[in-house]
Amino acid sequence: MFELWMTLVPILIADIVNPVLFAFLVYAAGTDRPVINSCAVLLGHTLAYYLAGIVIALGIEKISDHLSHPQLIDYIIGFVLGVILLRVGYLSWKTETTEQAAETRTMTPLKAIGLGAVVSFMGMPFALPYFAALDQMLKADLTPVTALGVLAAYNVLYALPFVLVPVLIATSGQKSQDILRKINTWLVSISNFLMPILLTLVGLALIVDSLIYFVTGYEMF
Repeated sequence: MFELWMTLVPILIADIVNPVLFAFLVYAAGTDRPVINSCAVLLGHTLAYYLAGIVIALGIEKISDHLSHPQLIDYIIGFVLGVILLRVGYLSWKTETTEQAAETRTMTPLKAIGLGAVVSFMGMPFALPYFAALDQMLKADLTPVTALGVLAAYNVLYALPFVLVPVLIATSGQKSQDILRKINTWLVSISNFLMPILLTLVGLALIVDSLIYFVTGYEMF
């Protein structure tokens, strides 16, 4: 389990650095119910992310069951993910993110939960670190209950940094708007610099792990 989390932690960091969720939380912070709506967006995103992870893992597991070498497919998937991560890491150096001006908006908590879920599902095809994390969990050969627990822990750890948004709103009131916009700008800058590096490192690790397995039959992680 310790070895698994040693692999998951850098993937988790690469997953969190993506500023999309934070940007939508800042959006929710500009509504008429900033604390409730930002919490609702985070809740909707976390639940949708977790459920999507279960569905994706089950899909990969079914593919493995239909092949004669179920362990091999995990490393093939890991190798492909590694190549894609390297490509995305290279392309993301050129990515530019724009920031929209904030304004007061009306939103119900139920709509905020739906918005969080939509953000999660819309971003799922591009959540490559999450796919890499699921691949590592499947290769760890965990029991179903343990796997669900690890996936839940991963999603809770993913959500924790974003709790900063409702906490700031609750403690700083209207002043938090300027603070959140500054944090969002800073996060975008950090993401533009750090994301390509993290994606490249995770991609290289997956490729090396897969190649070692292809050659020796033993996994590195």
